[in-house]
Amino acid sequence: MRVICKNLKKVFGEGPTRVDALRGINLDVHDGELLMIMGPSGSGKTTLISVIAGMLTQTEGDCLIGDRDLNHLSDEEKTLYRSEHIGFVFQAFNLIPMLTCCENVSIPLLLHHVDRKTAEQKATKILQDLAIGDKANISPAFLSGGQQQRVAIARALVHDPDLIVCDEPTSSLDHETGAKVMELLRTIVTDHKKTLIIVSHDPRITQFADRIVRLDDGRVVS
Repeated sequence: MRVICKNLKKVFGEGPTRVDALRGINLDVHDGELLMIMGPSGSGKTTLISVIAGMLTQTEGDCLIGDRDLNHLSDEEKTLYRSEHIGFVFQAFNLIPMLTCCENVSIPLLLHHVDRKTAEQKATKILQDLAIGDKANISPAFLSGGQQQRVAIARALVHDPDLIVCDEPTSSLDHETGAKVMELLRTIVTDHKKTLIIVSHDPRITQFADRIVRLDDGRVVS
């Protein structure tokens, strides 16, 4: 899925509290590309991917996901579009402790009215692919940070989205596990022609990117 950002701006607040988080971003992410966005804290990386994923609405400019401008959709339409086409890995994981890992991963499928048995079978399979199949039936509250991160990645992948957006997907992982997760993501991009956008501070995983874009102060600098 191709992503095109044209003069994208995002402002938070007004007057003395105004923050210009994005200051005219122009970006073209190609279908089937693994793009990595890097830059210092506060450079606008998470804001940018949140706009791309339809979780924030830009103040100015255009953001086309495929052929759709999510800014022109209702909240209900935007939620439906995300659930069908976009997988998002949150830096804070956002797992539900009252549910098992398998149930957490099943959520995107259940929202699409996939029957529970099929949803949980698919969830278990992707947890196994991420080497945590043995954790399927326990709460994520009992997992390490790295294991929780892999559950969050599984949830983002389980509904086979066209666009996958990851905010620091290896931040809680050791080098070996991080490399394995990136190899899996790289394989998904290559074999299934998915588009993957990763925000990261981790220089160990830059080798997996097709292209690296650097942000600073809300602008693309390279």
